Amino acid sequence: MVDAEDEYIHVRFRDPDRYDEIRTPDWADNPAESVSEGSEVRTGKIEGEDDWEVTSVLIKKSVGEEKAKEQAREIVEKIES
Repeated sequence: MVDAEDEYIHVRFRDPDRYDEIRTPDWADNPAESVSEGSEVRTGKIEGEDDWEVTSVLIKKSVGEEKAKEQAREIVEKIES
């Protein structure tokens, strides 16, 4: 799912409602910035679980929706590999 917000295109990979807690972790800045300057990664933690999953990636709106989807997938691949 893709939403356009004020400054970002918000590319969702998982439903945020399934998470107990959502964060924008500092450790994700490097892989995100290496693909798209100014992008952010949000991660979520399911209640009772220890693992955090990428829930969405925010890409600067100026990139455009199609390019944002490509870059978001590339960022997730870097993080999850």
